[in-house]
Amino acid sequence: MARPGSGLLVSVNGLGYPPQNLARVVVWEWLNEHGRWRPYTAAVCHHIENVLKGDARGSVVLGQVDAQLSPYIIDLQSMHQFRQDTGTMRPVQRNFYDPSSAPGKGVVWEWENDNGSWTPYDMEICVTIQNAYEKQHPWLDLTSLGFCYLIDFNSMSQTNRQSQRKRRLRRRMDLAYPLIMGSIPKSQSWPVGASSGQPCSCQQCILVNSTRAASNAILASQRRKLHGGTAGNAGAAGTHTVVLGGGQAKNNLNRPGTQRISVGTARGTIPAGVPALPVKNLTGSGPVHPALAGMTGILMCAAGLPVCLTRAPKPILHPPPINKSDMKPVPGINGMRRKTKKKHLRRGKNPEDVVRRYTEKIKVVPDEDCTICMERLVMSSGYEGVLQHKGIKPELVGKLGKCGHMYHLLCLVAMYNNGNKDGSLQCPTCKTIYGEKTGTQPPGKMEYHVIPHCLPGYPDSKTIRIVYDIPAGIQTNEHPNPGKKFSARGFPRHCYLPDNEKGRKVLKLLIMAWDRRLIFTIGTSSTTGESDTVVWNEIHHKTEFGSNLTGHGYPDPNYLDNVLAELSAQGIGEDNLKD
Repeated sequence: MARPGSGLLVSVNGLGYPPQNLARVVVWEWLNEHGRWRPYTAAVCHHIENVLKGDARGSVVLGQVDAQLSPYIIDLQSMHQFRQDTGTMRPVQRNFYDPSSAPGKGVVWEWENDNGSWTPYDMEICVTIQNAYEKQHPWLDLTSLGFCYLIDFNSMSQTNRQSQRKRRLRRRMDLAYPLIMGSIPKSQSWPVGASSGQPCSCQQCILVNSTRAASNAILASQRRKLHGGTAGNAGAAGTHTVVLGGGQAKNNLNRPGTQRISVGTARGTIPAGVPALPVKNLTGSGPVHPALAGMTGILMCAAGLPVCLTRAPKPILHPPPINKSDMKPVPGINGMRRKTKKKHLRRGKNPEDVVRRYTEKIKVVPDEDCTICMERLVMSSGYEGVLQHKGIKPELVGKLGKCGHMYHLLCLVAMYNNGNKDGSLQCPTCKTIYGEKTGTQPPGKMEYHVIPHCLPGYPDSKTIRIVYDIPAGIQTNEHPNPGKKFSARGFPRHCYLPDNEKGRKVLKLLIMAWDRRLIFTIGTSSTTGESDTVVWNEIHHKTEFGSNLTGHGYPDPNYLDNVLAELSAQGIGEDNLKD
C-alpha cells in the first residue's frame, strides 16, 4: 500500500525487502478502523526486528517491550496483529524510510488531543512535517495528504481549515527507528520439537502455536468467502466470532469495516501437529470474562486448563520519572558534565620520535619473525621501499621497553602512521600501551549524576546515571571518510552504574576514557550494517535500568570487574586514579 512520500520499497509476502547495500529505516505499522496505518513506537519496532532476525515466520509478543501492549501478538507469517483477550485481528505492514527522515533521526511530531495528552501523527505526515520544518517553511498545508489541516511552525499549532479549530503540536526527540542494510536473510520455519517433530507442549508455546493456527484458519476462511465459498453461519450456536479490524488492499473491500467469520468452521483447517484445543462456553459466570470471544477457546491448553493469558517479561529500560532536584552529584567526583576536550581533537606527533621514545635498538638480532611484516628480523623490513624515514634504516630492529617484544623500527613507524597518530604506541602482540592512548570519538557531552532508585542486585545503593549525547556531523582527517557526513543514532544514550565504591571507581575511569575520546568511534554498526555512524568502542555499558532481558542490564555480578578489564585494555587502569 504505497503512499506519497512514505518511502515504501518493494514488498514480498508482506515483508519489504530493500535493495542490496542500501540503508533504510524500518517502521512497523498496523491498520486501524479508519483505514489509517498507525506506526508502532521505535522501541516496539526494534523488538519486532530482533524477533524477525531469528525467525521470519515467528510470533512477536509486544508486551515484552511495552506494558500497554501486553494483550497483543503479531504473527509474522500472516502479517496480522491479534488481541488475545478479544480476538481482534488487524493487518500489519513493514515500511521503509530514508535514514535522514524523521524516524531515522528519532523525531516524533504530536498533536494535543481533547484529553490534554499528545497523539503522534501518522508516519507519512510526520515525515512531511519534518521535511518542511528542516527547510524552515513558515507553514505546511496537509491537503495533499488528504487532511484539511494547516500547520503553523511559528505558533506550533494545527488549524482545521473547515472548523478553524486550533490544536497545539510539538516536536519530540525519541529513540531512532531500526536501520537495516540490504536484503533480509532467509530464516528457518516455525520451530517444532527437536526429537519428535511435534510442537512443544508448554503453555507459552501452545499459546503462540494456537495463535498461528487461528491466523491460518481465519485467513483461509476469509479467502473462501471472498471467492464464493462459505465460511459457516456466523453467530451459530456453539461457535464464537472473531472481529477482523480491516482488510488489506488485495481483498478488494469497499472499506476497512469489520467482518465476522465463524471460527467453528475455520478450525477445520488447523494444520496437523497443532493441538486441538477444547472450547468452553463463556456465556455463563466463571473465572474468564465473556469478552474473550472466539480466541479464548483456541487459546485453551490441551489439558483443558483454564485460559491463562500470559504476560511475558518486558525490559525496563528507564527508571521512573525523576525531578531535576532529585539528581545529585556523584560523591567524590567534581561536576556533573564533561565535553570533549579540544586538545584531543587535533593531535599529532612525529612518527620517528614516537617509535624511538618507546624502543631501544637491538645489536644482536634474534632469528624470528617480525609479526607486523612477517619477514624475519634478520632481514630488511617488508616496508622497505614503501616508507622512507631519515635515520631509520629498513634493517634496524627495536625492542619495546615494557613488554620486550621486538619489531623492525620501520614496521613500527608504518603501524603508527596507520593509527590515530596521537603520540601513543600499542604492542601488536600483547596489546601493552605506551604513552596515553586517545581515540577518534567525535565531539559531544557526557553527563553523570545520582538518581534515587536502585538497580537489581544492588538494593542498598542508589544509581549513577550516565547520559552520552553526540550529534551527527562531518568526519575529519582522523576518521574513515574525511569530509563525509556521519550519523549518530540512538542519542542521548542512558547508561547505569550502582552508586557504591566500585561503581564510582568505574565512573572515574569512564570519565577518563571520555576525555581521551575512547568511548565511541565512527565506523560500521555490527547490528545494522550502517557505515559512517557513531558506534561503541569496546567498552561495554549497561543501558537497561531495571532488568537484564537484553543482556545490557542488571543483575550482572561480573559486570563491574569486566568493564574494569576493558578499560585497562584501553590503557586506563586503576593505577591512573589519583588518591
